[in-house]
Amino acid sequence: MNKGCEGCRDGTGFNLQFSMAFQPIVDISSQTIFAHEALVRGIGGEGAYSVLSQVSDDNRYAFDQQCRVKAIEMATALNLPRDGARLSINFMPNAVYEPRACIRLTLATAIRTGFPLDRIIFEFTEDEKLDTNHLLDILRTYRAMGFKTAIDDFGAGYAGLGLLSKFQPDIVKLDMELVRDIDRNRAKQKIVSSMLALMSDLGIETICEGVETQDELRALEELGATLIQGYALARPAFNSLVHAEALQSMQARHAI
Repeated sequence: MNKGCEGCRDGTGFNLQFSMAFQPIVDISSQTIFAHEALVRGIGGEGAYSVLSQVSDDNRYAFDQQCRVKAIEMATALNLPRDGARLSINFMPNAVYEPRACIRLTLATAIRTGFPLDRIIFEFTEDEKLDTNHLLDILRTYRAMGFKTAIDDFGAGYAGLGLLSKFQPDIVKLDMELVRDIDRNRAKQKIVSSMLALMSDLGIETICEGVETQDELRALEELGATLIQGYALARPAFNSLVHAEALQSMQARHAI
């Protein structure tokens, strides 16, 4: 058993305190909140870098475990599942040495708090080179246990279509570079339109993230996108949730 196994067993080994902000992922077709993504923050609301810069090879296992526990505990305390919304948690594939062992603390936390397993999404970013077989083992294990899976920043990293041909996650989040200025970029419109059609054919839900302007939002809506995340709708809320009622009020003020 390597030192990572010992380090992640109960989340001990990462001693910096941190908190979470939650950013909604909105279904603009129904004007409801599809999910809230848990984003790490300093205890005073400092940006993610203030915490992530302290993560090393020696403590990444413990940090990954602590993030999962804190996200579930905070989401439960904030009554997240009240309207059927999901909780999206980022995880580090390289911090999972054996998926069935490393998921134990997460399962115990969900059971203890009463958080439904099918309301938890595990998303990973494909921005670092990964062992594909190891990653597939993680994703298949999580799905078998009832969790949802998502690829973040799709189109920007190493895995891409090759991974998609071997495993179809529940959700794909298109990289924000694909939606930046999409209202003025015909090539991006064609690419995103094709991506939306492909994912639909594969039975995968697509989230367009990093949507910052009303023009981008309108362009994506015209292309048929329904799940949107970004400042155009709501910024991350530190230690709190943006609920559907507040979101609708914000949309009304911006005449969406």
